[in-house]
Amino acid sequence: MIGLSCLSAAPRRGWRAPEIKTAAGLSRRWFVSIALVACLQLAAGGAEPAPDSPRASLERARRVAVLGDSITHDGRWVAELAAWMESRSLTAEIINVGLPSETCSGLSEEGHAGGAFPRPDLAERLERVLRVVRPDTVLAMYGMNCGIYAPLDETRFAKFREGMERLHAAVEKSGATIIHLTPPVFDSHPTRGGATNAADYDAVLAAYSHWLLSKRAAGWLVIDVHGFMRTLLDRKRETDPGFTFQPDSVHPDDAGQWAICRAVLAGLGEATLASEEEPASLRPLLPDTTQRMQVLRDAYLAAAGHNRPGLPPGLPIDVAEEKAAELTTAIRSGR
Repeated sequence: MIGLSCLSAAPRRGWRAPEIKTAAGLSRRWFVSIALVACLQLAAGGAEPAPDSPRASLERARRVAVLGDSITHDGRWVAELAAWMESRSLTAEIINVGLPSETCSGLSEEGHAGGAFPRPDLAERLERVLRVVRPDTVLAMYGMNCGIYAPLDETRFAKFREGMERLHAAVEKSGATIIHLTPPVFDSHPTRGGATNAADYDAVLAAYSHWLLSKRAAGWLVIDVHGFMRTLLDRKRETDPGFTFQPDSVHPDDAGQWAICRAVLAGLGEATLASEEEPASLRPLLPDTTQRMQVLRDAYLAAAGHNRPGLPPGLPIDVAEEKAAELTTAIRSGR
């Protein structure tokens, strides 16, 4: 850190630092000039993130809630992100409360899950999640289910926008910061089965992503998962036309979950790690961060309550936290 405050504006034309000699015989003008250069370099992209950036939010966080649908509930990308945080000595507790089938739009297609149950709506449980988890930072990735796998339609699009606005307002009202993630790609391909291959559903997700990115102008923190993942996919297809991250068009495999994490890492300024095809440097941490994520996920989902049948009951929170603390100790002791 520099022992001189950075200036908020460029110096006036013709400005000169006063020529005052220090006890060491050095020119104070020289010292001020060097400090000013350092400040300008920092502002131009130095090591410290902006105070309202996604990275700064994670660096100051103590508890992080991760919201989303089945792609997030799966949790591989969340465990990878947690491993990165451990590798950077970021000590926030990260709690995955993603719920399979969920939307933030409140919509559900006819006959969802064979007619067994409609899609859960985030609005039904959000207040309880925030109260039980008590996060100071929230990561949220919605969109895949929100258009209910139908072509782009203004009514459904409006429901998505309303749901995201409602989510954003609720998190801010709770005192937490929210970081939005655009949805992953929908990878329809004529050689595979999968959901609604006849519809260009990825165009829906692209539209949702474009709207979310436009909210940066209103001060929203948004990381572009969709665009990053689409670029990776298109590059892979140049040499392997049948390549996919999502064998069923929706749910990512290991490489697809890592692609989501890579996009998040890129949004956090970790360009080098985000460029790697595999999380090799994080792999020693992943067994413990994955187990910790699963223990906390199941406990907090059960404690907050939800309308999605078929999920494990989870441990009581105090028991889950004790097990998570043991895993955290193992991680940080290097075992």
